[in-house]
Amino acid sequence: MSNGQWYPPEWPDRIRALAAGTLTPATPRRAATVMLLRDAVSGGLEVHMLRRRTSMAFAAGAYAYPGGGVDPRDDDRQVRWAGPALAVWAGRLGVPEKDAQAIVCAAVRETFEEAGVLLAGPTPDSVVDDTTGADWQADRQALIGRDLSFAEFLQRRGLVLRSDLLGAWARWITPEFEPRRYDTWFFAAALPAGQRTSDDSSEADRTVWIGPERAASAYDQGELTMMPPTIATLRTLQEYVTARAALDGAAGRDLTPVLAQARFEDGELVLSWPGHDEFTKHIASGATGQTGGTNR
Repeated sequence: MSNGQWYPPEWPDRIRALAAGTLTPATPRRAATVMLLRDAVSGGLEVHMLRRRTSMAFAAGAYAYPGGGVDPRDDDRQVRWAGPALAVWAGRLGVPEKDAQAIVCAAVRETFEEAGVLLAGPTPDSVVDDTTGADWQADRQALIGRDLSFAEFLQRRGLVLRSDLLGAWARWITPEFEPRRYDTWFFAAALPAGQRTSDDSSEADRTVWIGPERAASAYDQGELTMMPPTIATLRTLQEYVTARAALDGAAGRDLTPVLAQARFEDGELVLSWPGHDEFTKHIASGATGQTGGTNR
C-alpha cells in the first residue's frame, strides 16, 4: 500500500458478490462527525483526530474525527435550539426538518461523548467553558451508555444547543458492499474558549491535535491510516489558516453525497469514489485483499 488508505482485505470478494446479486446492501444509518478545529500557538490550523482502537469492528486502527450514529432520540422536540432554524438546516443538509435536528444533535452529542467538548451554553449566545468535572463526566458516561438522551441532558442542565457553532462540510455514504453502512454528514467547529479535549474515548487509543498538512503528509507516506472521507476532508482544510476562516468557508462547501462505485473493466475490478480520483483502485481479476489492489 503506497499510502495510508484504509482498505479491508474482504472488499474484493464483497464487491464481486454485490455485482453477482448475492449480496444485499445494508441500509445506511444516519451519522455525523465533527472536525474540531483550533488555532495553533505557533500559527496555522490544527484538527483533533482519534485513532480507532484495533478492537473496533469498523475501521480499526484508522484515524478519524469524533462522531457516530444518530440516536433515535436525537430528534426529540424538547431540545432547546440556538442558531439557524431547523428549516434552514434541513435545506442545507438536504433532509426533512426532523432528520436535520437529529443529525445536528448527533454531531454535538458525539463530540461531547468522544472528545469531551460541548457546543452548548446556558443562553443562545454563550457556551460552557469547562466540562472536566466529575458531574460532567458522569453525564458523559450516561450519554455514551444511552441511559440518558441528549435532550434530557440539555434540559437537566438548562443548556441550549448551539447549532450556529457548526458548519456543514461534506456528506459521504459508506459503499454498498460494506456490512456496516453510514450516511455521514461532516461538520466543522472551533474548540470553545475554556474547553479542552479529553483523551479517554472508549473508541480510541490515541488522540492528537495535528495540522492538516502534517496529517495528510503522514497519510501519503503510509504512516497514518485513514478512510477516504477522512483524508479527503482533511485535504480541504489545508486551504485555511485559522479556525474562523474554515468556519466561514463551510457555507460554500458542496454537500452532494459521495458514494463509492465498483465496475469491471478490461478484466479488472475498478473501485472509485466520484470526484476523488486518488482513491481509485484497480483489482486484478481473481485477486483478493491488498495484494491485488493498486492506485493509478
